[in-house]
Amino acid sequence: MSIIRRLPPQTVNRIAAGEVVERPASVVKELVENALDAGAQSIDISIEEGGKARILVADDGQGMSRDELALSVERHATSKLAPAEDGSWDLLAINTMGFRGEALPSIGSVARLSLTTQRTGEDAWVLKLDGGQQSPPEPAPPLGLSGTRIDVRDLFFFVPARLKFLKTERAESMAIGDVVKRLAMARPDVAFTLTSNGRTSLRLIARGNDPPARLARLDDILGKDFAQNAIAIDQEREGVQVTGFAGLPTYHQGSARHQYLFVNGRPVRDKLLHGAVRGAYSDFLARDRHPALALFVDLDPHKVDVNVHPAKAEVRFADPGLVRGLIVGALRHGLANAGHRASTTTAGFALGKAQAEGAHVQSTVPWPRQNAPRSSFAENQRFADFDAPSAHHEMPENTVIEETQHLPLGAARAQVHETYIVTQTEDGIVIVDQHAAHERLVYEDMKKALSASGVVAQALLVPEIVELDEASAERVLARAGEFAELGLSIEAFGSGAVAVRETPALLGNVDAQRLVRDLADDLAQYDTALSLKERLEEVCSTMACHGSVRAGRRLNATEMNALLRQMEATPHSGQCNHGRPTYVELKLKDIEKLFGRR
Repeated sequence: MSIIRRLPPQTVNRIAAGEVVERPASVVKELVENALDAGAQSIDISIEEGGKARILVADDGQGMSRDELALSVERHATSKLAPAEDGSWDLLAINTMGFRGEALPSIGSVARLSLTTQRTGEDAWVLKLDGGQQSPPEPAPPLGLSGTRIDVRDLFFFVPARLKFLKTERAESMAIGDVVKRLAMARPDVAFTLTSNGRTSLRLIARGNDPPARLARLDDILGKDFAQNAIAIDQEREGVQVTGFAGLPTYHQGSARHQYLFVNGRPVRDKLLHGAVRGAYSDFLARDRHPALALFVDLDPHKVDVNVHPAKAEVRFADPGLVRGLIVGALRHGLANAGHRASTTTAGFALGKAQAEGAHVQSTVPWPRQNAPRSSFAENQRFADFDAPSAHHEMPENTVIEETQHLPLGAARAQVHETYIVTQTEDGIVIVDQHAAHERLVYEDMKKALSASGVVAQALLVPEIVELDEASAERVLARAGEFAELGLSIEAFGSGAVAVRETPALLGNVDAQRLVRDLADDLAQYDTALSLKERLEEVCSTMACHGSVRAGRRLNATEMNALLRQMEATPHSGQCNHGRPTYVELKLKDIEKLFGRR
């Protein structure tokens, strides 16, 4: 005979803590979000032993009264929701970082928590929770004008089994740092300080709320390289707005950890958003490279559900297609506006390496003695492969140089090793990889032609039957119309199976089984089918590679300058089809530094 029992409050709180408090970083996230919701303009976080021994969060927010302090540690008590005039509670009208009211009682059930708070013009009060055992509020020393100070000690002391699942002190400290940085990106108007074992690891001053302030905050956290290689994003559609900054394709990374996404100011890790980012950059980066960016999606709270994950790390959109399309469109629009711009880090890396190795190079190069026989001009030519002016290869006249050196890519002056074009600009030089540059130009032309005439499909003599699980088959069939536009014709073939009747002619003899399975995987992981588009683009990329100016081909001055002008007029020409730069720019001041003139 079964017996239904009501769990005691302490057990209920510890169960809730299992969902909300996964690790020390979870505690920091909840407490900092509370401070932001309280209107804090400055937040100080201090941790010891990766947060396991102690977490201290102090803010200058509005604070709480004695009665509010007592309510704050009760489950489902919150200041972030209010009833409507008819007495109903709208759980979608969330304009704060949180609202459940579970954090403080959950933390207090698995640790020793001390909560001190003060409102402007009122006395300070302190309340303690020790493994769920609550003491009444007591008078406390003043904090200042107003604010709250939460001290969490001995995390998971009352559930020691959870301690076994924590990582090293360094790993937990890094996780806390990542949480604080993400929240700081969302609120550049708030000052943050993070101290670990008495050492300050992060100090951010308040910047403001406008786009320059946001970029300055990103510069503080991600470094100047990101700020120098970022493009502004600002698009709006049907009440949904996407703003932020995205890195140039040539400023790519080996992982997606430098992708920061926010929805209504809340840091999230959402597969739909990450899939949209990958789709937007799929035309510019190899599959194993990832862009760096920080995007902020703002929309009506009623059009997004933030209550689908206990830690609020995921969201669900009422119209996911609209949001995804807007992100892809905003990123591609921003990348198109970047034109031929390429990453500054390539030249910076080369200059930094040259400067770092400069002393070594100078000390090992054998300088000729005064009485050594001089080498002939013919011998010197072995060490330099500049094309000399000839009937086939004419260097431009001075008038041509003067007329074009003010342009972004300058005037062609020489061709080196019959592969690189050296140009002169008003304040430096540019080195262009002729093959990579022309490959991108040909590829862009092919895409235009493909868009104009559409994708030609080839019918299979015998339909290919692909067996999938029912969920995967439904996802694939739901996009059948989209696939048809790309030359792939599919239809249902019983339960959990798909019949492939046509494939894109551009792909030739394609493995239909693998293609459909890859599409199903993409839809499950990213909520978008990238494989087919990527394969089409890969074929176009390969064709463009074979149809472009090859390295080793001698170009005359007119051809070189024509290539430069076409690059300036073509979007995305700053990188080849795989995200590598097509040119490197060296400013005159940087060259002067190499030779000790600065």
